[in-house]
Amino acid sequence: MEGLHRGQLRVLRGPGLARRRLEDRQGGEGRDLRRRPAAAWRGPLNRPAPVSARLPEFTWDTLDAAAALAAAHPEGLINLSMGTPVDPVPPLIRQALADASDAPGYPLTAGTPALRDAITAWVARACGAGVNGLGVLPTVGSKELVAWLPTLLGIGPEDVVVVPSIAYPTYEDGARLAGATVVRADSLTAVGPTPRVRLVWVNSPGNPTGRVLPAAHLRKVVDWARERGAVVASDECYLPLGWDAEPVSVLSPEVCGGSYEGVLAVHSLSKRSNLAGYRAGFVAGDPALVAELLKVRKHAGMIVPAPVQAAMVAALSDERHAEEQRERYRARRVALHAAFTGAGFTAEHSEAGLYLWLTRDEDCWETVDWLARRGILVAAGVFYGPAGSRHVRVALTESDEHVAAVAGRLAA
Repeated sequence: MEGLHRGQLRVLRGPGLARRRLEDRQGGEGRDLRRRPAAAWRGPLNRPAPVSARLPEFTWDTLDAAAALAAAHPEGLINLSMGTPVDPVPPLIRQALADASDAPGYPLTAGTPALRDAITAWVARACGAGVNGLGVLPTVGSKELVAWLPTLLGIGPEDVVVVPSIAYPTYEDGARLAGATVVRADSLTAVGPTPRVRLVWVNSPGNPTGRVLPAAHLRKVVDWARERGAVVASDECYLPLGWDAEPVSVLSPEVCGGSYEGVLAVHSLSKRSNLAGYRAGFVAGDPALVAELLKVRKHAGMIVPAPVQAAMVAALSDERHAEEQRERYRARRVALHAAFTGAGFTAEHSEAGLYLWLTRDEDCWETVDWLARRGILVAAGVFYGPAGSRHVRVALTESDEHVAAVAGRLAA
């Protein structure tokens, strides 16, 4: 789901520079991290380089050696690396999908009126947004929108996309696909005086850190971007999962000032409703920007299937199943936090969201290997940027049985 990133703290290396690749060493323990230049490949008849040449090594491929080592554990693999839901899809959502399965016609790219109403009502409840002047649009999951947003907004090689210093890799991937320059920065002063910023990504609660950004910080970002004519895209997929802090949406009046100009919020039903397999997400915010996204998406065929749209209506209209799932994650978080801190790990941030951001103050790959030898697979922090090189990310998405077994393995 996520791509591996390398480069300087602020300005990332371009696609033609070095990348790392994980090589399995004898016995499956450890790795050789080799730098290899991206191939300047040109096919027959001098065809241009493939689009994949702009992108880094696919993140999860680099965990293959550690995954094999963890899977060899006598008691089996405990996979805490990916935030993949493991709990059942709620029955009312499955029923809505089944009831809408006789769908021979093309669905609406804009979503059915019922879906648009359900999205608007949920955003009003969960984000504190007003419904007047709010644009909404269903998307094929949230990752699809994140990856293609720069392209859909017309961002190109002369433009800059700002992402957090430790960030979900697809923000950078989307900028690379558009040919834009990426700047990693957590403060506006670090961005510098460049007038070329077209898009600023914020993520709260953060993936992988679980960090919650205060409303005052988000308001400064919105004001700064508006002064420069840039768009603020807020990834809020983990907004309902506040534990030690209460996340605030960029659509909240205390952040956007009651105007959605230049602001987009990205949401997903993957974790809230266990719909990762349905690919169900949406974007809300500036109606002019949403209208532009809709125009382009109509041409590109980026459409949520009709049965999934019906399932989304059911999911967004029901809070009981979401609260039950939230409580499952809360219990798993308590158990995993106690297990890892009891084993000498330090949890940083992690006040919200679906992950623990942990460190033993060593290279993240050493930590990955140490855990893999105990049958536990986690994500290397460097996946999310150079600043994460001494951390690992632990997901709360394993079964209760596996979560309960973690403490014993860490003590072994």
